[in-house]
Amino acid sequence: MKKSVIGAVALLSAMTINPASAKETISVVGSNTVTVLMEVYSEVYNKKNPDVFIEVQGPGSSAGIKAAKNGSADLGMASRGLKEKEKEATLKTVTIARDGIAVAVNKNNSVNNLTKEQISSIYKGDITNWKDVGGKDQPIVVITRDTASGTRGAFEDIMKLKKKISGVKVSAISQKAQVANGNGAIKTMVASNPFAIGYISLGTVDSSLKALDVNGIAATVDNVKAGTYEVARPFLILYREGQLSHATSQFVEWMTSAEAQEIVAKKGYISIL
Repeated sequence: MKKSVIGAVALLSAMTINPASAKETISVVGSNTVTVLMEVYSEVYNKKNPDVFIEVQGPGSSAGIKAAKNGSADLGMASRGLKEKEKEATLKTVTIARDGIAVAVNKNNSVNNLTKEQISSIYKGDITNWKDVGGKDQPIVVITRDTASGTRGAFEDIMKLKKKISGVKVSAISQKAQVANGNGAIKTMVASNPFAIGYISLGTVDSSLKALDVNGIAATVDNVKAGTYEVARPFLILYREGQLSHATSQFVEWMTSAEAQEIVAKKGYISIL
């Protein structure tokens, strides 16, 4: 079953897969964060199954959920749980990995730990200076993700960053926060600003910045698995019940296999096995 995909195809630059030689194309659309893992999946799977070409693009979790619902993609990707209003009886989800969300600061920042309450207050704009949380007397530069981001959605839920206006739940993140498009952009902005704070997928943390402890618990894979590091979320694949082709169904099944879950662990995410 081939379906159209909106926009450009996001693929690993090193891939040499030729879509023209494939007998079936599987379109996968959604979370920017899950896209990083899905691109690796697509390359590995195509090498084993050259008749199947997998197109991947990452406009965000909300777009992925919508694409799965309306059939504009074979599979959707989300890096957060579904909201009640997004759930439908025929919309099926498969958890292919779990991930922590790291609260990251510049590696030269003297602060090493924040409570969830402090983080929430920083993002609401109630705490605006690092000295108020044990750091230097310098303004906090708050960086967030765009509203379509599943990482932002999960972060807002975990940190209780929602408020009601006229009976409607909206984001409580300060409008003064700078908005970054993707994990890479947040990493660059935090790494280049000694007073910045942002949140990114734990699997993308590297030596260019520092992941803070939250409530005294380090942001590590082991702590996410143990449930002690609470800033975590699922990686979901979504599809319409009864709408998968045989090839797409096989790909979905492979993503939960031992081979695929080994890739999850190597990329710094948390295996479901």
